[in-house]
Amino acid sequence: LETIRRAEVALYAWLVQRAPGLAQAMDLEGLREHRRDLMAERPALAHDVTALRRTSLQILLQAFGYDPSLAVEAMAVFMAYRHRVEPFPEVIPILRALAEDYRLVSVTNGNADIDRTPLQGLFHWSLTAAEVGAARPDPALFQAALDWAGLEPDQALHLGDHPLLDIEAARAFGMRALWVNRGGQPWPADLEPPLAEIADLQALPLWLEELGHEI
Repeated sequence: LETIRRAEVALYAWLVQRAPGLAQAMDLEGLREHRRDLMAERPALAHDVTALRRTSLQILLQAFGYDPSLAVEAMAVFMAYRHRVEPFPEVIPILRALAEDYRLVSVTNGNADIDRTPLQGLFHWSLTAAEVGAARPDPALFQAALDWAGLEPDQALHLGDHPLLDIEAARAFGMRALWVNRGGQPWPADLEPPLAEIADLQALPLWLEELGHEI
Protein backbone atom coordinates (compact mmCIF):
# COMPACT_ATOMS: atom_id res chain seq x y z
CA LEU A 1 0.00 0.00 0.00
CA GLU A 2 2.83 2.40 0.77
CA THR A 3 4.36 1.73 -2.65
CA ILE A 4 1.07 2.53 -4.37
CA ARG A 5 0.67 5.66 -2.26
CA ARG A 6 4.10 6.90 -3.38
CA ALA A 7 3.25 6.11 -7.00
CA GLU A 8 0.00 8.07 -6.73
CA VAL A 9 1.83 11.03 -5.21
CA ALA A 10 4.34 10.95 -8.08
CA LEU A 11 1.52 10.80 -10.61
CA TYR A 12 -0.21 13.74 -8.95
CA ALA A 13 3.00 15.77 -9.06
CA TRP A 14 3.12 15.01 -12.79
CA LEU A 15 -0.47 16.23 -13.17
CA VAL A 16 0.41 19.48 -11.39
CA GLN A 17 3.01 20.12 -14.08
CA ARG A 18 1.27 18.74 -17.17
CA ALA A 19 -2.45 19.18 -16.39
CA PRO A 20 -2.62 21.86 -13.70
CA GLY A 21 -6.33 22.53 -14.22
CA LEU A 22 -7.15 18.93 -13.46
CA ALA A 23 -4.81 18.82 -10.46
CA GLN A 24 -6.31 22.02 -9.07
CA ALA A 25 -9.84 20.64 -9.37
CA MET A 26 -9.22 17.14 -8.03
CA ASP A 27 -6.99 15.92 -5.22
CA LEU A 28 -5.78 12.34 -4.79
CA GLU A 29 -8.98 11.26 -3.09
CA GLY A 30 -10.99 12.80 -5.91
CA LEU A 31 -9.01 10.76 -8.43
CA ARG A 32 -9.64 7.60 -6.39
CA GLU A 33 -13.35 8.35 -6.21
CA HIS A 34 -13.48 8.80 -9.98
CA ARG A 35 -11.87 5.38 -10.44
CA ARG A 36 -14.35 3.79 -8.04
CA ASP A 37 -17.26 5.33 -9.91
CA LEU A 38 -15.80 4.28 -13.24
CA MET A 39 -15.36 0.70 -12.02
CA ALA A 40 -19.02 0.64 -10.99
CA GLU A 41 -20.05 1.96 -14.41
CA ARG A 42 -17.73 -0.36 -16.33
CA PRO A 43 -17.34 -3.60 -14.34
CA ALA A 44 -15.37 -5.11 -17.22
CA LEU A 45 -12.44 -2.92 -16.11
CA ALA A 46 -12.50 -4.17 -12.53
CA HIS A 47 -9.91 -6.91 -13.06
CA ASP A 48 -7.44 -4.67 -14.92
CA VAL A 49 -6.28 -1.91 -12.60
CA THR A 50 -3.88 -0.49 -15.19
CA ALA A 51 -6.65 -0.10 -17.76
CA LEU A 52 -8.91 1.34 -15.06
CA ARG A 53 -6.37 3.98 -14.05
CA ARG A 54 -5.51 4.84 -17.65
CA THR A 55 -9.15 5.12 -18.73
CA SER A 56 -9.98 7.28 -15.72
CA LEU A 57 -7.13 9.62 -16.56
CA GLN A 58 -8.13 9.78 -20.23
CA ILE A 59 -11.67 10.78 -19.30
CA LEU A 60 -10.52 13.42 -16.81
CA LEU A 61 -7.83 14.86 -19.04
CA GLN A 62 -10.31 15.30 -21.86
CA ALA A 63 -12.93 16.75 -19.52
CA PHE A 64 -10.46 19.43 -18.40
CA GLY A 65 -9.31 20.29 -21.91
CA TYR A 66 -6.12 18.27 -22.14
CA ASP A 67 -5.03 15.69 -24.68
CA PRO A 68 -6.31 12.33 -23.36
CA SER A 69 -3.27 10.59 -24.86
CA LEU A 70 -1.26 12.16 -22.02
CA ALA A 71 -2.66 9.34 -19.89
CA VAL A 72 -0.06 7.02 -21.42
CA GLU A 73 2.77 9.24 -20.15
CA ALA A 74 1.03 9.60 -16.80
CA MET A 75 0.76 5.84 -16.40
CA ALA A 76 4.44 5.43 -17.27
CA VAL A 77 5.25 7.73 -14.35
CA PHE A 78 2.92 5.81 -12.05
CA MET A 79 4.29 2.40 -13.05
CA ALA A 80 7.92 3.49 -12.64
CA TYR A 81 7.17 4.26 -8.98
CA ARG A 82 4.83 1.30 -8.62
CA HIS A 83 7.77 -1.05 -9.12
CA ARG A 84 10.03 0.62 -6.56
CA VAL A 85 9.32 -2.01 -3.96
CA GLU A 86 11.58 -3.10 -1.12
CA PRO A 87 10.90 -6.69 -0.05
CA PHE A 88 11.00 -7.60 3.62
CA PRO A 89 14.51 -8.80 4.55
CA GLU A 90 13.72 -12.51 4.63
CA VAL A 91 11.69 -12.68 1.43
CA ILE A 92 14.40 -13.04 -1.21
CA PRO A 93 16.53 -15.69 0.55
CA ILE A 94 13.44 -17.71 1.54
CA LEU A 95 11.98 -17.64 -1.96
CA ARG A 96 15.34 -18.55 -3.45
CA ALA A 97 15.59 -21.57 -1.16
CA LEU A 98 11.99 -22.68 -1.73
CA ALA A 99 12.40 -22.44 -5.50
CA GLU A 100 14.82 -25.38 -5.36
CA ASP A 101 12.06 -27.73 -4.16
CA TYR A 102 8.77 -26.11 -5.12
CA ARG A 103 7.20 -24.54 -8.19
CA LEU A 104 6.58 -20.94 -7.20
CA VAL A 105 3.91 -18.87 -8.93
CA SER A 106 2.99 -15.31 -7.96
CA VAL A 107 -0.60 -14.17 -8.46
CA THR A 108 -1.91 -10.65 -8.03
CA ASN A 109 -5.06 -8.63 -8.52
CA GLY A 110 -2.76 -5.66 -9.08
CA ASN A 111 -0.53 -4.58 -11.94
CA ALA A 112 3.00 -5.14 -10.65
CA ASP A 113 5.41 -6.80 -13.08
CA ILE A 114 7.62 -9.06 -10.95
CA ASP A 115 10.46 -8.74 -13.45
CA ARG A 116 10.62 -4.99 -12.78
CA THR A 117 11.09 -5.51 -9.03
CA PRO A 118 13.83 -6.97 -6.79
CA LEU A 119 11.89 -10.26 -6.94
CA GLN A 120 12.89 -10.78 -10.56
CA GLY A 121 13.77 -14.40 -11.31
CA LEU A 122 12.56 -15.79 -7.98
CA PHE A 123 9.23 -17.13 -9.25
CA HIS A 124 8.91 -19.78 -11.92
CA TRP A 125 5.87 -18.00 -13.28
CA SER A 126 3.78 -14.92 -12.50
CA LEU A 127 0.17 -14.02 -13.24
CA THR A 128 -1.98 -10.91 -12.96
CA ALA A 129 -5.75 -10.61 -12.93
CA ALA A 130 -5.57 -8.63 -16.17
CA GLU A 131 -3.90 -11.57 -17.90
CA VAL A 132 -6.52 -14.13 -16.90
CA GLY A 133 -9.52 -11.80 -17.13
CA ALA A 134 -10.71 -11.98 -13.52
CA ALA A 135 -9.58 -10.90 -10.06
CA ARG A 136 -9.68 -12.89 -6.86
CA PRO A 137 -11.85 -14.12 -5.20
CA ASP A 138 -12.72 -15.44 -8.66
CA PRO A 139 -10.63 -18.64 -8.94
CA ALA A 140 -9.27 -17.88 -12.44
CA LEU A 141 -5.82 -16.88 -11.16
CA PHE A 142 -5.54 -20.03 -9.06
CA GLN A 143 -6.74 -22.19 -11.94
CA ALA A 144 -4.22 -20.70 -14.36
CA ALA A 145 -1.40 -21.27 -11.87
CA LEU A 146 -2.43 -24.89 -11.34
CA ASP A 147 -2.82 -25.50 -15.06
CA TRP A 148 0.75 -24.32 -15.59
CA ALA A 149 2.07 -26.47 -12.74
CA GLY A 150 0.00 -29.51 -13.71
CA LEU A 151 -1.48 -29.79 -10.22
CA GLU A 152 -4.86 -30.23 -8.59
CA PRO A 153 -6.04 -27.67 -6.00
CA ASP A 154 -5.35 -29.96 -3.04
CA GLN A 155 -1.73 -30.32 -4.17
CA ALA A 156 -0.99 -26.61 -3.82
CA LEU A 157 -0.48 -24.11 -1.03
CA HIS A 158 -1.38 -20.44 -1.34
CA LEU A 159 0.25 -17.78 0.84
CA GLY A 160 -1.39 -14.41 1.27
CA ASP A 161 -2.12 -11.59 3.67
CA HIS A 162 -5.76 -10.85 2.84
CA PRO A 163 -8.28 -12.99 4.76
CA LEU A 164 -10.94 -12.86 2.04
CA LEU A 165 -9.11 -12.39 -1.27
CA ASP A 166 -6.27 -14.73 -0.37
CA ILE A 167 -7.19 -17.26 2.31
CA GLU A 168 -10.94 -17.65 1.89
CA ALA A 169 -10.72 -17.50 -1.91
CA ALA A 170 -8.01 -20.16 -2.08
CA ARG A 171 -9.63 -22.64 0.26
CA ALA A 172 -13.03 -22.17 -1.42
CA PHE A 173 -11.25 -23.39 -4.55
CA GLY A 174 -9.92 -26.43 -2.70
CA MET A 175 -6.39 -25.19 -2.02
CA ARG A 176 -4.62 -25.06 1.29
CA ALA A 177 -3.94 -21.50 2.37
CA LEU A 178 -1.53 -20.00 4.87
CA TRP A 179 -2.16 -16.56 6.33
CA VAL A 180 0.87 -14.25 6.43
CA ASN A 181 -0.07 -11.79 9.17
CA ARG A 182 2.83 -9.39 9.54
CA GLY A 183 0.83 -6.77 11.40
CA GLY A 184 -0.63 -9.07 14.03
CA GLN A 185 -4.16 -8.27 12.90
CA PRO A 186 -7.14 -10.19 14.33
CA TRP A 187 -8.75 -12.74 12.05
CA PRO A 188 -12.27 -11.69 10.89
CA ALA A 189 -14.87 -13.22 13.19
CA ASP A 190 -17.19 -14.08 10.30
CA LEU A 191 -14.62 -16.30 8.54
CA GLU A 192 -13.49 -19.80 9.42
CA PRO A 193 -9.99 -19.65 10.98
CA PRO A 194 -7.08 -20.22 8.59
CA LEU A 195 -5.17 -23.47 8.33
CA ALA A 196 -2.23 -21.71 9.97
CA GLU A 197 -0.82 -18.24 10.53
CA ILE A 198 2.77 -17.03 10.27
CA ALA A 199 4.21 -13.62 11.04
CA ASP A 200 6.69 -13.66 8.14
CA LEU A 201 8.21 -15.98 5.56
CA GLN A 202 11.04 -16.91 7.90
CA ALA A 203 8.60 -19.30 9.56
CA LEU A 204 7.49 -20.97 6.34
CA PRO A 205 10.24 -23.60 5.83
CA LEU A 206 9.89 -24.76 9.44
CA TRP A 207 6.11 -24.89 9.09
CA LEU A 208 6.42 -27.07 5.99
CA GLU A 209 8.94 -29.36 7.68
CA GLU A 210 7.13 -29.77 10.99
CA LEU A 211 3.73 -30.43 9.51
CA GLY A 212 5.14 -32.70 6.85
CA HIS A 213 3.26 -30.96 4.05
CA GLU A 214 4.37 -32.06 0.64
CA ILE A 215 2.96 -29.39 -1.62
